[in-house]
Amino acid sequence: MAGMSETDISSLFPEEIAALPVMEGQGAFRSKQIFEWLHAHRVGSFEEMTNLPAALRGKLAESAYISLPEKVRVQESATDGTRKYLLKMHDGELVESVFMKYKHGNTVCISSQVGCRMGCKFCASTVDGLSRSLAASEMTGQIYTILKDTGERVSGIVVMGMGEPMDNYDNLIRFIRLISDERGYGLSRRSITVSTCGLVPEIKRFAEEGLPVTLAISLHAPNDEKRRLIMPIANRYSIAELMDACRFYFDKTGRRVTFEYSLISGQNDTDADAEELSVLAGSAGAHINLIPVNPVRENGMSAPDKDRVIGFQKKLEKNRINATIRRELGRDIDGACGQLRRRTLTGDFVC
Repeated sequence: MAGMSETDISSLFPEEIAALPVMEGQGAFRSKQIFEWLHAHRVGSFEEMTNLPAALRGKLAESAYISLPEKVRVQESATDGTRKYLLKMHDGELVESVFMKYKHGNTVCISSQVGCRMGCKFCASTVDGLSRSLAASEMTGQIYTILKDTGERVSGIVVMGMGEPMDNYDNLIRFIRLISDERGYGLSRRSITVSTCGLVPEIKRFAEEGLPVTLAISLHAPNDEKRRLIMPIANRYSIAELMDACRFYFDKTGRRVTFEYSLISGQNDTDADAEELSVLAGSAGAHINLIPVNPVRENGMSAPDKDRVIGFQKKLEKNRINATIRRELGRDIDGACGQLRRRTLTGDFVC
């Protein structure tokens, strides 16, 4: 386990590594080599950095640590090959990540926090509240651990797991810049999607960062009255304010926003809901991703039947709104985000 005085070197860029006391007297090329070992080769120890002097490797091991989570449990879907990972951080905290296979390539969904404090009624991640936010290295580490386990290239990343990414803003931005750095993993920023429940000031701040990532808004209701019933954030920011932030994001980045819309039987799945949602999507130029809600035992919510889901989509398309139904991956392996972690913590599983 990393000590409190040790440096989280996996969160640093080469110029920051070069400024560490342990690097005094070392050439600038050494910090670039270390960065490459961490993010291009994704090693788990300083001893593996074979082109570094042995003395430097020893000093690094004494003063810094490499943040790679430990694989605790993996569940693989028998139907689609999706893998759900329960990962342990250096302090013992548990998070979930998901490896998904698509025709266009592999995508990893990562967590940004341990738990969540947003309180969305349909989400298992928020049941026990927020423990802490993740460092940038703990976010890249989820991807690197999965890469090592699967042996496959990942071409897409969604920050849509446990936690609210915009509630961990600075580490989120550092993560995006780290994972897309050409000296490391070099993922295209256009292949990254960040999801938020709607923290309006942070969305506008995010738009100014110059990062051409896709922004996904967890909308889940077509009006303020219904949204407040399932998403406490709606008591802070109205849908009108949220739509204004979405338009601002599009104007600044040129990137179309996606609305994530979890269909909950009897709550937000009527034809009238589809009509209202069409107006919102049209005003923001948004694509809609329909998600039949994953069942979570703590909330009693369930998805509409297949005919209702398709009918909702057709209603949107009739109004010339682009809408897709998310492929239901991993439903047989605790697909709801935070569910595997919670089952472990409550004793259903033993680490």
